[in-house]
Amino acid sequence: MVNEGRGRLFRRKDGKFLIYLPKDLAEDSMFPFKGSDSIFVKVSFKLGDKKLLIEKWKEPVEQEK
Repeated sequence: MVNEGRGRLFRRKDGKFLIYLPKDLAEDSMFPFKGSDSIFVKVSFKLGDKKLLIEKWKEPVEQEK
């Protein structure tokens, strides 16, 4: 089981930032994000803390009028 790995946060030439996750980590059977090439995520942090929290982005359900 791989529950941690060394990745990278880097800035592309177009100004966008990307987070690289090691393949072994992302393909582990216990990795929380499954089954797609691309998903929306919510990234947050607390001031003064050197940690990022990455969660699957849940789209709000539209209510019918």
